[in-house]
Amino acid sequence: MERPRHILVIRLSAMGDVAMMVPVLKAFSENYPDVKLTLLTRRFFVPLFKDLRNVHVFEAEVKGKHKGITGLKKLSSELLDLKIDAVADLHNVLRSNILKLFFKLKGLPVRQIDKGRREKKALTQKTNKSFKQLKFTHQRYAEVFGKLGYPVNLDMVEVLPKQDLNSTVLEVTGEPQGKWLGIAPFAQHAAKAYPEDLMKEVLLGLQKEQNLRIFLFGGGAVEKGKLAAWEKEFSNAISVAGKLSFEEELALISNLDLMLSMDSGNGHLAANYGVPVITLWGLTHPYTGFAPFRQPESNFLLPDLQKYPAIPTSIYGKDVPQGYEEVMRSIPPPQVVDKVKELLTK
Repeated sequence: MERPRHILVIRLSAMGDVAMMVPVLKAFSENYPDVKLTLLTRRFFVPLFKDLRNVHVFEAEVKGKHKGITGLKKLSSELLDLKIDAVADLHNVLRSNILKLFFKLKGLPVRQIDKGRREKKALTQKTNKSFKQLKFTHQRYAEVFGKLGYPVNLDMVEVLPKQDLNSTVLEVTGEPQGKWLGIAPFAQHAAKAYPEDLMKEVLLGLQKEQNLRIFLFGGGAVEKGKLAAWEKEFSNAISVAGKLSFEEELALISNLDLMLSMDSGNGHLAANYGVPVITLWGLTHPYTGFAPFRQPESNFLLPDLQKYPAIPTSIYGKDVPQGYEEVMRSIPPPQVVDKVKELLTK
């Protein structure tokens, strides 16, 4: 197969998975500057890729004109009009597989991510568990481009640059001084989030730190309300929920000294800017391949695996086995506080 010159890249969701594309697409565009990449994703994610040269975003309207099979057929026609000559499907779900059929009918080569379902099943099963590190998702993405004739080496790619803070951000944060810590206490599934009473103990433990400003990240009305209450309770904490656009949140994240996150999207966002990330893991585990980019294992805080030997019980933390409802409580708040202090003094 002749190497393509214009590749369509597909990844529609979720935020963490989309964010993990950033170092891969950055490495690709730097290694192959003459190859055009068109990224099919949702409008919300566009700011993630604004600093990547030669990466053009095409916004998928999956709840609008691109909904359903008829909408996907229309979408495939719009994409073909861009003169793409190959497809890198980094999602491999029903929507992208339907698009694959339309593209193959037009003779376009389509290469898809190998999600490693068999080894992930072996890692998460309760008995005869194969407990070992699986391939990182970043590498799985890179391999798709290799199948199209473009090997991608992630070892040398530089992280994204720190962003300037506009007046709206500075109105929320105040002028930069001291250390800035981001905390993203929520996750898509409740079992992946550190219990709120324990997170408040962490915040209380960090109250005594001099020249430390804490920014609380979250989305949606419920999270916004909780973080607003925490802002009132803890003098050095500022909730940014609902106060900044996504692009402004990214700028703030790029200026943090440290991010404390669950196994969730905010950890990946921070890692893309080279910000040290502490991740708290519950029913999932870094062995699944979803750890933030270039973060050392020492930054992963895990539950008591002797008490909860079935971890990881799932890849995404959606299912909670009986007796595993409180796994995150085996990560004591003082351990979290000590790790934050350790990394802030480096």
